[in-house]
Amino acid sequence: MKPHHLQAGDPIPVGPASAPGRRAEARLVFVRGGGGTVLSRQHVPYPFHVTRAFRMHPDGPDLATLYLQSASGGLYAADHLGLAVEARAGARAHVTTQAGTVVHRGGAAASRQDTALRIAADAFLAFNPDPLILFPGAHLALHTEIVAEPGARAIVTESVACHDPAGQDRPFDRLSLNLRIADPAGRILVQERGLIDGAAFAAEASPLGPHRAYGTMVLIGPPEALPAIPFFQAEADAAGCFAGASPLPNGAGLGLRLLAIDGGHLSAGLEAVFRTAFRALSGCEPGRRRK
Repeated sequence: MKPHHLQAGDPIPVGPASAPGRRAEARLVFVRGGGGTVLSRQHVPYPFHVTRAFRMHPDGPDLATLYLQSASGGLYAADHLGLAVEARAGARAHVTTQAGTVVHRGGAAASRQDTALRIAADAFLAFNPDPLILFPGAHLALHTEIVAEPGARAIVTESVACHDPAGQDRPFDRLSLNLRIADPAGRILVQERGLIDGAAFAAEASPLGPHRAYGTMVLIGPPEALPAIPFFQAEADAAGCFAGASPLPNGAGLGLRLLAIDGGHLSAGLEAVFRTAFRALSGCEPGRRRK
């Protein structure tokens, strides 16, 4: 089956119309103009909110940083949110968040977040949100699609951590992850799916061992620009994470996975490896993100 490529103006598929909960679709388009990168188009309905584009990288003044925010306090039962981000030819953009996003108690219908990223030739996109925080009973489905043209460079992170505000270590309900990477012709390069119940995630025999936070990072770019795997592992180890990395199928890039005891250690590990990846693929030193 060919992936659905989201263009500016295309609808984002958000599932059956009969599903309860909020439904919203946001769209961001970055282009190169005036010697830098600008946000040429934005459709940002509630609960999405964005800041203006900042210039935060002294070594890369053409690179735009945009903070994506939630105006609603997180994801709620049966919410279905879609986000499409496009970096057109020559654009260089960094999309991040100011804090983690809480996923509240769900139900039979998952809280779903669909992310579609398209990176043109000679463009750079770093999509680096903070972890999603799974509250007790959360039921979350994440669907991420990346379409990269030849010559594109990208860093895409996705992460989750568990938290019980009552301090009783109650687990989330269910988590499903779906990642797809395709070329512009529709050929699927990477297809990955995962599903785990919260009870299994938190059990003594959990496949993640004692770790309660999990993150992934995908790097897309020419092989000679990708950092050596030992660098990532050393950065993650120093931050208190356990990391593994390997080449993605069909020459799609490099994939990393990180495990941590909690969300704080995971955020530190992701930030450390992100800085290394950003430096390699953007060609400039990352500026300090204001949080």
